[in-house]
Amino acid sequence: MTEIYEFEGKTLCNTSSVLGEGPTYDPDTDTVWWFNILGKELHELNLSTEIKKVHPLPMMASVLARIDANRQLLATEEGLFVRDIGSGNLTFYAAFENDNPENRSNDGRTHPSGALWISTMSKRAEPQAGAIYHVAGGRVTKIFSGISIPNSICFSPDGTIGYYTDTRISRLMRVMVDPQTGLPTGEPIVMVDSMDDPGGIDGSVCDSDGYIWNARWGAGVVDRYSPDGLRIARYKVPAAQPSCPAFIGVNADRLAVTTAWEGLDDTARSSQPQAGALLELGVTVKGVFDPVYLL
Repeated sequence: MTEIYEFEGKTLCNTSSVLGEGPTYDPDTDTVWWFNILGKELHELNLSTEIKKVHPLPMMASVLARIDANRQLLATEEGLFVRDIGSGNLTFYAAFENDNPENRSNDGRTHPSGALWISTMSKRAEPQAGAIYHVAGGRVTKIFSGISIPNSICFSPDGTIGYYTDTRISRLMRVMVDPQTGLPTGEPIVMVDSMDDPGGIDGSVCDSDGYIWNARWGAGVVDRYSPDGLRIARYKVPAAQPSCPAFIGVNADRLAVTTAWEGLDDTARSSQPQAGALLELGVTVKGVFDPVYLL
């Protein structure tokens, strides 16, 4: 039976993101980064100093991967760009679906090998218009296609298993992966089928024990799944549309969650003022930091 917990966390940043997404953490600077996709913003919060910055972007972006102390890789609607942290300047790095302006980047995460998985979807959420790509050394390879809203990209700690979902049908997929390259070595199978549950599987992270922490869009909860696909815990959050979790803190023992108010009417927004905020779940976790992307 799934244990259900009330929210005992806090608001880390009371921003009001239309579509907060793509959180990640830089342990070298104790900084959380995340996006307001539809607002074309990159948000930065230093946990030590509590200094908050918002960086306007020239296009919609959704995923950030660390490269080194001075550079980041951003996945955007116009391709992959290297961002200079000091100046904010963007340098084009690689194209994916640049011939399809109807699509944008969505979910993604770096694999322990240093490769990146990045997904795309229709800006209008057209059925089966999205895909997932593997990026390594600037080379972009499509690995899965025909996905409506690809999310939940994460990996087992040893890099041998990859996970993803199509939020529209809410099935968490599992696929074997080459730990050296981050490329799939088998066919994906359904690990969790939650089509009949309220909401949909959105962003996920995998902890050091191989348990998956998933933000369930539309249900106002973060679920924890065992490596064999059993949902063992459900944590309520004060926003109906949590989008993605991230391990934060110098020991990766805290969990942040982005949220969104996209699609909510005035009544719904007034009933959940923390929709769009960056939340902390308030539980102790055994997290791992996202690996750096290897140029």
